[in-house]
Amino acid sequence: MADPGHDESGNPPRSGGVREQDRFLPIANISRIMKKAVPANGKIAKDAKETLQECVSEFISFVTSEASDKCQKEKRKTINGEDLLFAMGTLGFEEYVDPLKIYLHKYREGDSKLSSKAGDGSVKKDTIGPHSGASSSSAQGMVGAYTQGMGYMQPQYHNGDT
Repeated sequence: MADPGHDESGNPPRSGGVREQDRFLPIANISRIMKKAVPANGKIAKDAKETLQECVSEFISFVTSEASDKCQKEKRKTINGEDLLFAMGTLGFEEYVDPLKIYLHKYREGDSKLSSKAGDGSVKKDTIGPHSGASSSSAQGMVGAYTQGMGYMQPQYHNGDT
């Protein structure tokens, strides 16, 4: 007889028919970001990574749902950066809106530079990587600022990022 808490294959139940690996960001990505915030010799427990993985995924769903509601009211199908910024403000994350506006602007600046370089289509336009110019340094500056020490809640910009 099958366990009532599991499906016919013996697997735990899935939320809304979605597999766990499809609901959460990859644990390796979560781990890499977390490691940047602790000293080189620091360790992070597996349950801490898994807990943050779930929290981050829930946060993304929360913000995206609010942005989606805005789009539906405006009879649009595509969520854009401004919709996400609006959602962040609506949901009580106002202190993040201005730094994210700056980041979005710098990202788009770098994106347009990449677009002009990628006339042959050989460069992925939405990629932020080590060779993507201004947007890469902005992204690294923002991530570093949010993960350093006790001041992680206050965005800080490195010279040349503002």
